[in-house]
Amino acid sequence: MSTVTTSDTPALHVADSHDLIRVQGARENNLKDISIEIPKRRLTVFTGVSGSGKSSLVFATIAAESRRMINETYSTFLQGFMPTMARPDVDVLDGLTTAIIVDQERMGANPRSTVGTATDANALLRILFSRLGQPHIGSPQAFSFNVASISGAGAVTFEQGGKTVKERREFSITGGMCPRCEGMGRVTDFELSQLYDDTKSLSGGALTIPGYSMDGWYGRIFAGAGLPMDKPIGKFTEKQLHKLLYGEPEKIKVEGVNLTYEGVIPKIQKSMLSKDREVMQPHIRAFVDRAVTFTACPECDGTRLSEAARSSKIKGISIADACAMQISDLAEWVRGLDEPSAAPLLTTLGSALDSFVEIGLGYLSLDRPAGTLSGGEAQRTKMIRHLGSALTDVTYVFDEPTIGLHPHDIQRMNELLLRLRDKGNTVLVVEHKPEVIAIADHVVDLGPGAGTAGGTVCFEGTIEGLRVSDTLTGRHLDDRASLKKSVRKPSGVLEIRGARQNNLQDVDIDVPTGVLAVVTGVAGSGKSSLIHGNLAGRDEVVVVDQTAIKGSRRSNPATYTGLLDPIRKAFAKANGVKPALFSANSEGACPTCNGAGVIYTDLGVMESIATTCEECEGKRFQAAVLEYKLGGRDISEVLAMSVAEAEEFFEQGEARTPAAHKILDRLADVGLGYLTLGQPLTTLSGGERQRLKLATHMGDKGGVYILDEPTTGLHLADVEQLLALLDRLVDAGKSVIVIEHHQAVMAHADWIIDMGPSAGHDGGRIVFEGTPADLVAARSTLTGEHLAAYVGA
Repeated sequence: MSTVTTSDTPALHVADSHDLIRVQGARENNLKDISIEIPKRRLTVFTGVSGSGKSSLVFATIAAESRRMINETYSTFLQGFMPTMARPDVDVLDGLTTAIIVDQERMGANPRSTVGTATDANALLRILFSRLGQPHIGSPQAFSFNVASISGAGAVTFEQGGKTVKERREFSITGGMCPRCEGMGRVTDFELSQLYDDTKSLSGGALTIPGYSMDGWYGRIFAGAGLPMDKPIGKFTEKQLHKLLYGEPEKIKVEGVNLTYEGVIPKIQKSMLSKDREVMQPHIRAFVDRAVTFTACPECDGTRLSEAARSSKIKGISIADACAMQISDLAEWVRGLDEPSAAPLLTTLGSALDSFVEIGLGYLSLDRPAGTLSGGEAQRTKMIRHLGSALTDVTYVFDEPTIGLHPHDIQRMNELLLRLRDKGNTVLVVEHKPEVIAIADHVVDLGPGAGTAGGTVCFEGTIEGLRVSDTLTGRHLDDRASLKKSVRKPSGVLEIRGARQNNLQDVDIDVPTGVLAVVTGVAGSGKSSLIHGNLAGRDEVVVVDQTAIKGSRRSNPATYTGLLDPIRKAFAKANGVKPALFSANSEGACPTCNGAGVIYTDLGVMESIATTCEECEGKRFQAAVLEYKLGGRDISEVLAMSVAEAEEFFEQGEARTPAAHKILDRLADVGLGYLTLGQPLTTLSGGERQRLKLATHMGDKGGVYILDEPTTGLHLADVEQLLALLDRLVDAGKSVIVIEHHQAVMAHADWIIDMGPSAGHDGGRIVFEGTPADLVAARSTLTGEHLAAYVGA
């Protein structure tokens, strides 16, 4: 008689055995053929110095391939409307799941975009008011400030039963847009004396608007429109001045070319004022600040909404009042509405608003323009739609989710990341903060250096293993800055009186100069409002903020910093030719690829193929230009150098160029010695871009530098270098004001200004000012408690 033994534990189903994401032979950007296995349904943190290849591995390889494969499941017709992505340079990618990317990119700076429109909150509010608002004024679009009210009538012709029928039709759309400001919430006033000098004529250069040169087409257009070119503007008749400033668009013919003439002011409104101030080029921004004053629209009081939309109310609250409320208060109000007819809508809206509060953004209001959010706020706003999601087995990819977060708020962010993991998702986080690395199930450390010195896996395993490993991250993981023995004495003060921007509550403060002053406080406590709102724009004040660098793939550190000018002049002088030959965007460009170095072949719905140009072999210059040498190197070899190499090259010998060496010195100072001069700006990380800006501004004449979270994207080891740089700036006689959450920077400060006590309307006050040692001793604020714990006091 035979017996069959059965095991109590069933064998693992083959479908459950795929619990790893396998990457083999990844070579994207600076990755050096790396292979790694990442556990699924766990929290994996990627660490390493800025530029070591973290983003190349996580974003440009794993997430990019997942997105590309999902896009391929759509029809070719739909793919034609989607961004085309090339397959990453990797041999094998196995076990991928759907990737959801939550990055640091600022939200679009469209002036019509607000926190409410960027999330789904406004859409839900509009439906709520169209159903419950009294008096009833129309559909949800009657509450939208982006929809104008229009009505019209006319004859329509259509085919019916084989014959042509003509009918009169009428239509009307009720929108919520304020007719005066067209839904912008503000109206513009022009300071005419800043647009033109009335003692000069048009041909004599009367217009002081950037780009309005009379040598080009503008001069011909003004002449073609019949304006007197040689008469001083002060002597124009009323009709001529009106035509110059406010003329309606009219078709004109100039030298046989059909053109449109339009008055200067409507032209400025369309070309310059349609963009948010944050994304304007610096010279345009300076002109707009000088010539245009923005005032809240008197008709809608800055709410952007028409009178009808503001008249419809629920329990005495209009949609404009609801959007202006702090989100935490709005969530309370929504919970208090007991309307069975709209129960599902109220539940969805309530949970969307609760997500804001939970993620630490309860201090925002829905009418806050999206372009004014910091990088960290924008990233957390994007997280909101994923928090309540029913999706599981998804790969969430986060790019430094703690940016802009006070140590007090980081704890909250950690809980959210763990919650996403515990729902059964794979969470991949690129991060430098030890508090986040500490909660990882698995750590991957890339390095050992940055740029060409990085791109290899130095360590993978647990956090305990990382601590004892001899990697740069492992050695610095438990670094703690100590308080300075002595602090510098201020040389003067910058006065701020009665500050009331955003949530500031009539703040008076003297910000010391000649020292390293750090402004801190929880996210939303009013730090940026205080410093940017009151000090930026003063004489001698240089602001280095986090706004993205605008640059195409033709822009690189050499063009951005102005380094290419002295280099081109040095080449031209050494070879007796003109400087324009040494620009790949000008006369020296290879004619086959137009100086791009690669040729792009568009294959319709497939990704574009970039092939190295055969003519110049990717060097971007004509062969004749490469014959000219400086110090034994041609221009393409110089652009292929790293900053550190170039610094040595331009310091002495035949290639000695002091102007170039000075700029390279500054780039090395901010820790960018590993970047190559010709590396496209589009490949730089967020931290690298900000340091590139800092290097550019270090040559400015200003005496006061305002830095907005300069530790963004910096590895623990690089923070020391940044502190040394800030010290050098202060010792050189500059005043440095830093808005920062990093405890190492706070500990290193000479003076701390702590905002709080909380965020939104519970913040906006100064809760402490004094030395870091006094803050630690008092422990009277959240910052004081966290700083005391950090320095081990």
